[in-house]
Amino acid sequence: MFAILKKEINSFFASPIGYLVIAIFLLLNGLFLWVFKGEFNILDFGFADLSSFFLLAPWVLIFLIPAVTMRSFSDEKKQGTLELLLTKPISYLHIVLGKYLGAFVLILIALLPTLIYVYTVSQLGNPVGNLDMGSTLGSYFGLLFLVTSYTAIGVFCSTLSENQIVSFICAVFLCFLFYIGFEGIADYVASTFIEQLGMSTHYKSMSRGVLDTRDIIYFITTTAFFIVLTVYGIKTEKLRKTDFIKITGLFILLIFINITAFSFFTRADLTQDKRYTLSNASINIIKNLESPIVVDVFLKGEDFPSEFRRLQRETKQLLEEFAAKNNNVLFNFIDPLENETTRERNIQQLSERGLTPMQLSVSESGKSSKAVIFPWALASYNNQTITIPLIKNKIGASQQDLVSNSVQHLEYAFADGFNKLTQPKKRKIAILKGNKQLEDKYIADFVKKLGEYYFIAPFPLDSVSKNPQRILKALNNFDLLISAKPTKAFSENEKFVLDQFTMNGGKSLWLLDAVTIEKDSLYNNSGSNFAITRDLNLTDFFFNYGARINPVIVSTLYSAPITLAMGEGSASQFQHLKWPYSPLAASNSKHPIVNNLNLVKFDFANQIDTLKNNIKKTILLQSAPLTKLEGTPKQISLNLVTQDQNPQKFNQGNQTLAVLLEGEFSSVYKNRVKPFKLNTNKSKSVNTKMVIIADGDVIKNDVIKNIPQELGFDRWTGKTYGNKEFLLNTVNFLLDDGGLINIRSKEIAVAFLDQGKIASQKTKWQLINILLPLVLLAVFGFVFNYIRKKKYTA
Repeated sequence: MFAILKKEINSFFASPIGYLVIAIFLLLNGLFLWVFKGEFNILDFGFADLSSFFLLAPWVLIFLIPAVTMRSFSDEKKQGTLELLLTKPISYLHIVLGKYLGAFVLILIALLPTLIYVYTVSQLGNPVGNLDMGSTLGSYFGLLFLVTSYTAIGVFCSTLSENQIVSFICAVFLCFLFYIGFEGIADYVASTFIEQLGMSTHYKSMSRGVLDTRDIIYFITTTAFFIVLTVYGIKTEKLRKTDFIKITGLFILLIFINITAFSFFTRADLTQDKRYTLSNASINIIKNLESPIVVDVFLKGEDFPSEFRRLQRETKQLLEEFAAKNNNVLFNFIDPLENETTRERNIQQLSERGLTPMQLSVSESGKSSKAVIFPWALASYNNQTITIPLIKNKIGASQQDLVSNSVQHLEYAFADGFNKLTQPKKRKIAILKGNKQLEDKYIADFVKKLGEYYFIAPFPLDSVSKNPQRILKALNNFDLLISAKPTKAFSENEKFVLDQFTMNGGKSLWLLDAVTIEKDSLYNNSGSNFAITRDLNLTDFFFNYGARINPVIVSTLYSAPITLAMGEGSASQFQHLKWPYSPLAASNSKHPIVNNLNLVKFDFANQIDTLKNNIKKTILLQSAPLTKLEGTPKQISLNLVTQDQNPQKFNQGNQTLAVLLEGEFSSVYKNRVKPFKLNTNKSKSVNTKMVIIADGDVIKNDVIKNIPQELGFDRWTGKTYGNKEFLLNTVNFLLDDGGLINIRSKEIAVAFLDQGKIASQKTKWQLINILLPLVLLAVFGFVFNYIRKKKYTA
């Protein structure tokens, strides 16, 4: 067998045709990947990975491998040496394996120079080396398994004819059929089984860097089947009936092995960030689906910038992962702008459904243009349809950052959408009333959003004095309470009920102002008003739990602007002016509530101190480092916008604006006289959670002509802040027992190429990746023939 293998390699490289075949393979790859414009061009793609190469390689190999294998047995037949070979004391199987391994090694030699592409992408990454080597290694494994099957098909086809051209054409046809033909047939007849017979599905899974035993077994069994066919193909005598029975039996056995592999399999996600491993929460949502979820994704088009082509691909791959877990997840990619005649109507219909288009800047060959996309999906299940946003907005983010944020958010976006479709509402939320909280119209947008997930009801706490036992019992029917900017002090009776709600495991979200001052009051009082302390009688309440809201105003240089009319009469214009009392809060934490979160806008926020006790405290949001605290009473004037602020005075660092408390809370009324008697009262809670936000305006939406506006949207600047997402994440975290919200903490790194380096060094890297592989091939050929000549002339 090894003698045949050695002979195959020697005979291939002894002929200039062998070098020509490999040179054409390397040249085609080099031109398509580094020079020609199109979807395979790595430099235009803009991402530090080799997905373009692994997408292109199967198509080039469809022609390369048949060119290498076409002479394996057809040449032996033509020369009449096959009969002589069969008389040697070696089994038919060893003869076939010798030929097969010879061709396989030749293909490996052809692939070796492509490692230069790995080095190039690594050097052009931003930063250098920003290449996922695990994913790349897994993709090469996928390519090698594809080569094993292509080679087996090529060697088999060489037994079909003495004519090498006929063998070549047969091999190309069969490779094409197995790679993409079955997928086309499956699309036509809507059969998943037929699709699994093709190589494309299995190769695409492995080319992402995911090694799945189902894919490996498929390629091994396909290779084994064609090797066995080749063994029968080289026999000089006619095949008997028993031979056909054996071949049929082998085919059935291999099909059975593959079917069994689908029941007992394991997979290894080699990607650095495990991006193709769905979380348990996502799997639990879809694993028991009995009817289809149909997802229509509108992220499709020819004029996409490279960043959004990546988002499109990541979306498709994620949905493939969902579909792999349950074949009731079906998806389609639709281009709503493809047909010029229906383009405007489609835009209008999608916009009416809330799927607003997005305009992008496209830079290509030094020219800039605009492209319109719809970064949305529609998911339908049992006559229900919801929208799923594919873009994760972030103020000030570039298109690259926008895509990075969005890719990281994809699994949560789809899992959250599927959860809303498939899981009935269970949890109940009480919106506290009775302490002059915000009117319904000012919290309408957020409450409407919450209604998609939970049952919502107002809860009048002020009647507690009449029948506290009944009020507590009613409140305990809820899983979470929200108190949105109360302005009336809480009585001891009310506090005791709230305390016992917490002791019984109830969760709570508090949005509180410790200072009385409203932005509207500045507009209505000649631009000035006094900020004074607001006493809600809750200081001891939260102090006992481990937090204290201080009656000071947070002032920072990193804040949202205020919009004022400047000028006289008709000459006045609206201007966006610096306003230090609207802090923009962020967090460096990877906590699922705030991970990858847009900036959250506060107004006249207060500062929170955390106190030492047994409660776990997580700082969710903080002001920027350039911050100062201003005590009360204090006069606040709009004239501040005309004054230059001295940065040196903003020297008190980051200030806590929102905090999460978790653990077993001690009762505020432990070892104290109770305001009233309860049938049972607890001094220590079960494990529970609460979130305290030191500003009631975080939840407040604008109201125009008595119509609530979107929470977080600033109609003057057109910016959307992260208020609604932050609050929704908070509520989901407080009530999420399935761990769905934890998907948000999953980090998915999107590696970009250094566009500056590409612009200045593009020609250099193009020449390296086109010429260096050819030079290496030439050097190999020179050394190989030099050693061969020296050996035979000695």
